[in-house]
Amino acid sequence: MNCKLSELRNKEVISCENGCRIGCVDDLEVDTSNAQVVALIIYGRLKLFGLLGRKDDFIIPWRNIELIGEDTILVKSCAQKRPKTKKKSVFSRFF
Repeated sequence: MNCKLSELRNKEVISCENGCRIGCVDDLEVDTSNAQVVALIIYGRLKLFGLLGRKDDFIIPWRNIELIGEDTILVKSCAQKRPKTKKKSVFSRFF
């Protein structure tokens, strides 16, 4: 089965361990030297409509993907969280 990035972006990622929805695919990490997909990236949810930033991103290594179906992607283990880098908030200069 061949799949485009635009098709992957519409698929929900579900954990096989507990059945919880992790999110939808937002980006891919690609190893350019081997031309292989390394991981799926799911951006963290927005905090207060994005005014307070967003939560940590989820990175799912390609080896943890069990099945890519029509609507969902099943993964065998929980995703790793990638902490966001600290940026100065717009409101920090007022306090």
